[in-house]
Amino acid sequence: MAGVHVRAWQEGYRGLMPAEYLEGLRAEDRARRYTFGRDAGPRTTVATRDGAIVGFATLSGSELVALNVDPNAWRSGVGAALIAAARREIARGGAEEAHLWILAGNTRAQRFYEWDGWALDGGERVETVWGITVPQLRLRRRL
Repeated sequence: MAGVHVRAWQEGYRGLMPAEYLEGLRAEDRARRYTFGRDAGPRTTVATRDGAIVGFATLSGSELVALNVDPNAWRSGVGAALIAAARREIARGGAEEAHLWILAGNTRAQRFYEWDGWALDGGERVETVWGITVPQLRLRRRL
């Protein structure tokens, strides 16, 4: 899963984050930070193909905190399946609305989420994510 995370960031954030930062990302560093099963924190769903993880979606309450798909699986339906599963899981928890944050300028991600019915709501923040400070925009969707 950490390999998917790194490859998705390196490809998806090219031109949006410093190249040196993206080139320095290592799957083993990411893997050490994951806490699956150790607490009641975020919930993650993975997508597999031929026994290999090709994507994942992570939820915390009614927030989609991560959706990453291996670039080799982009436009294959993996992201659509993960976002649909994430929406169902959030709704199962009783929420009527979900939200997420994207990196400002990430038009590819914004188009994907808008295709799925999400819309910018005017929320903005600057957040430090995995060691780098980035501007983010919020999207919301009724469930």
